[in-house]
Amino acid sequence: MPFKPKVKVPAPEILQNMQDILEKNILTTVCEAAACPNRAECYARNSATFMILGDTCTRACAFCNVKTGHGRAVDMNEPQRLAKAVQELELQYVVITSVDRDDLKDYGSGHFARCVQAIKEKNPEIKIELLTPDFKYTQDALQTITTSGADKLAHNQETVRRLSKSIRPQSDYDRSLKVLEYYARYSPLHVKSSLMCGLGETKKELLVTMQELLDVGVSELTLGQYLQPTQKHHKVAKYYPPEFFDEMKEGCLVYGISCSSFRYFGKKFLFCRKFGR
Repeated sequence: MPFKPKVKVPAPEILQNMQDILEKNILTTVCEAAACPNRAECYARNSATFMILGDTCTRACAFCNVKTGHGRAVDMNEPQRLAKAVQELELQYVVITSVDRDDLKDYGSGHFARCVQAIKEKNPEIKIELLTPDFKYTQDALQTITTSGADKLAHNQETVRRLSKSIRPQSDYDRSLKVLEYYARYSPLHVKSSLMCGLGETKKELLVTMQELLDVGVSELTLGQYLQPTQKHHKVAKYYPPEFFDEMKEGCLVYGISCSSFRYFGKKFLFCRKFGR
């Protein structure tokens, strides 16, 4: 019998409040854009993920449904609107991410820093995680991020080495490792990454990738089931049951990696844990 997840119905009043404030401040969250069935749960925990720098990406990854093209001019008022929305929503934890902006001189790194500064000016106690592009491993851009005042830094490795070129043709597996290594080396913060499962990787390849992430200083990892956005995107090679992620926990022990927790979020498996050092 096929596995069928059970998901709580989002609380309508929580969603409506979030949507009203987002519309008023001309902002979007990844939660809303993806229609995540668990967004109300995150909102109830005073947490949300915002996407800055527009809705057009300069890259075209095989798994992503964000449109591709030349981005619009950077909205210099966005940091203030974001800070205002965060304050109105009484958030305690904020994740800021963006599309790739290879068309910008600093790849958008300065805008990330301005958003952190604007939010912290209104409430220094808010914890901010930055989930960034690779900025083409431009060290000036990476330094801007490590000195931004954020509380956690993240960059997604996305998939295993063998599949990386076909899944992320304009990105680079080793470049992503170097970005994560830079974050770990030049900031005292926890560094986080994520991998998708179901693209055609093997369990062994996942474990090897985990080891490589551990070696460059990554301290937190998320594993998630890949879902195909449209027929034009990369097909799902395999759907993994929750038992697979339990097995991954055991497999991690081979590499001396300790696991902190595991949760199933709607249509997405999350394997949330900290690497042992």
